Amino acid sequence: MSAYCDVAPGHPVHGPYHDREYGFPVACDAVLFERLALEIFQAGLSWLIVLKKRPAIFQAFQGFDPAVVSGYGPADVERLMGDPGIIRNRRKIEAVIENAKQVADIRNRHGSLAAWLKVHHPMDKQDWVALFKKTFVFMGGEVVGEFLMSIGYLPGAHRESCPIFAKIAAVKTEMARPAP
Repeated sequence: MSAYCDVAPGHPVHGPYHDREYGFPVACDAVLFERLALEIFQAGLSWLIVLKKRPAIFQAFQGFDPAVVSGYGPADVERLMGDPGIIRNRRKIEAVIENAKQVADIRNRHGSLAAWLKVHHPMDKQDWVALFKKTFVFMGGEVVGEFLMSIGYLPGAHRESCPIFAKIAAVKTEMARPAP
C-alpha cells in the first residue's frame, strides 16, 4: 500500500495539502476546527473527495469560525443538507455544529482550542482518543488520529525520507526557541 508521501507529491489536489498543511503545527482555532470537521466529513469517504469539496465546505460553514457555527440551528442544518457542493450527511453536519459548541466552551475555559490542545500535549493516541470522545461527538480513533497528525501533535504524517518531514521539523524547532 502506498503512503501519502508517495501519492500526494505532484498530485493537483493532494499535493498542495501534503506539501503545505499536513503535519504542520496549527495555532488558529478556525483552522483547527476546520481540520477536525474535515476529518469528520472524511469518515467512510476518500480524502480526495473531502479535499475537492473543501472550498465549498469552507464557504458553507462560514470559514469555520467556531463562534458562528456554534450558533447554527435547524434552519442551518437544512441549508447545509441542501447544498450540493458539500458532503450532505446529517449526522456529520450535526456533529460539526455540536463540536463548534464544545469549542466555544473550551475557548471560554482555556482561551482557545489551541491552548486546550497544548495543555494536554503530549499524550499517546489512546489517551487523545479518550479525551476527544469525552469532549466531542463523532470521534473515533481514525478521526482523532488523523486530526492530530494533520496538526503535528501525533507522528506519522510524513515519512522521514519525505522532504516535508524536514520542513516540519524545522518549523517545530523554530517554534520551540524562546523569544529574544
